[in-house]
Amino acid sequence: MLEMIPVIIFTAMLSQNFILVQFLGICPFLGVSKNTDSAFGMGMAVTVVMVITTLITYPIYNYILVPLGFEYMEIIVFIFVIASLVQIIEIILKKTSKSLYEAMGIYLPLITTNCAVLGVAELVLTSNLVHNLLDACVYGLFGGLGFTLAIVLMSGMREKLDSARVPKPLEGFPITMILACFMAMAFGMF
Repeated sequence: MLEMIPVIIFTAMLSQNFILVQFLGICPFLGVSKNTDSAFGMGMAVTVVMVITTLITYPIYNYILVPLGFEYMEIIVFIFVIASLVQIIEIILKKTSKSLYEAMGIYLPLITTNCAVLGVAELVLTSNLVHNLLDACVYGLFGGLGFTLAIVLMSGMREKLDSARVPKPLEGFPITMILACFMAMAFGMF
C-alpha cells in the first residue's frame, strides 16, 4: 500500500487542492492572505488541525461509529473533534506566539468552521486513495500543505500588488478575486 503514498501526496496537495480546486476554505484564503507571515501561520495551523483531525476521526468512524451503526452521527462527531482541536491550538498560540495569535485574529477560531478541515475528515472516508490510517494522515498532512501553499502563494502575490499600479476599479477585492481565479485555473490544469 505504500506505493499509493506519492499519488495521495500529489492529489491532496496539487490536483485536488482544497482551496483552488475543491473551493473549500475560501474564507481564510481571502481573509488572511494579505500578509505572508500570517498566511503561513494560518496554513500551518490548518495543517496541524487537518492531520490531527484525520488521526482522530478516521478511527472513530471506522471502529466506533460504523460497528455501532451510528454513521449518521459523523458530522456532529467530526465538528466536535475539530472544535476541540482548534481551541487547544488557540490556547497554545496565545501562550507561545502572541504576535501570530493576534495576526490571525478572528480567523483562528474560524478554523473550526473551515470547510477544508471538515472536508478532509469526510474525504478520507470516501476517497479511493485512502485505505488505512496512514493513508488518511498523509492525505490530511498534504492536504494541509496544499492549503498552505495556496494561501502563501496568494499572500505573496497580494504583497507584490501593493506596490503595483492597479486600475482603480480593480483595486482591493476585485484584483484579489482575479488572482484567485488565475491560481485556480493553474491548479485545475493538474
